Amino acid sequence: MQLLEKNTRLVKEKARALGFDHCGIAKAEELTEDAFRLEQWLNKGMHGNMGYMANYFDKRIDPRKLVEGAQSVITLLLNYYPSATQQPDAPKIAKYAYGADYHEVIRGKLNEFLAELRGFLGDIQGRGFVDSAPVLERSWAQRSGLGWIGKNGNLIHKQAGSFFFIATLIVDVPLLYDAPTGDYCGSCTRCLDACPTGALVSPTVVDGSRCISYYTIELKDALIPGQMEGKFDNWMFGCDICQDVCPWNRFSSPNTTFTPIPEVLDFTTAQWEELTEEEFKRIFRHSPLKRSKYAGIRRNLKFLQG
Repeated sequence: MQLLEKNTRLVKEKARALGFDHCGIAKAEELTEDAFRLEQWLNKGMHGNMGYMANYFDKRIDPRKLVEGAQSVITLLLNYYPSATQQPDAPKIAKYAYGADYHEVIRGKLNEFLAELRGFLGDIQGRGFVDSAPVLERSWAQRSGLGWIGKNGNLIHKQAGSFFFIATLIVDVPLLYDAPTGDYCGSCTRCLDACPTGALVSPTVVDGSRCISYYTIELKDALIPGQMEGKFDNWMFGCDICQDVCPWNRFSSPNTTFTPIPEVLDFTTAQWEELTEEEFKRIFRHSPLKRSKYAGIRRNLKFLQG
């Protein structure tokens, strides 16, 4: 037990030293209940055109199929709440995309984290994931005591809100496991009431195919469906409505990792409309906005203009 306590303490100390805001640990095992919910969600077509969500189902629900001999799932949270806001009336961008692409930033941290763990745990096997592999990050975060799944489908940390990136490190060594927390949404329905497209179909269930983030980022069609006209509240890339109205986000504090790209904060509507493809590629080459590509941004702007 003393060795487990020591190793667990060192894991959390290393996580903090690398800049992660919170770290929780859960036992690597099959997510039976989550598997049922995911299957129902997929069967209802709530993933829209995001076909990748149905891939590798068995690996998505069992970390032991991603890392041979996996025993522990380490979940890490990294705050992205910005210290500044965009120009008034400019096309809105989700806060997570204000700065550098989080995949690039967190992937580097995970690699360094695993290397440091090997320094005191020995020749362990492990893999790090950040939003680009078949891992149910929010489920593991909940299991490891980092919060609960809110009615808006986001992980909510009781002391810090929901503006966090979630990263996962699966390793083949035992550690002490954290206990899950309770659900503190209570009777609040602010997020359900605020969603302009009805994407929050019931508490914790998000119809991805109706979400503004889906339409402005994931959907690659040349046109956004006409029935969505007038419902986007000027969101050009992603959407934060269900997080902005959440009372728990009064505890959000500015991050120190993701410095906003100046143009994200300063561009007016006219400047976005005048932006050339060459300028877009240069300015946003390390930004999440590149996921929509220049054509997607142009399409979204046109849709907002009606």
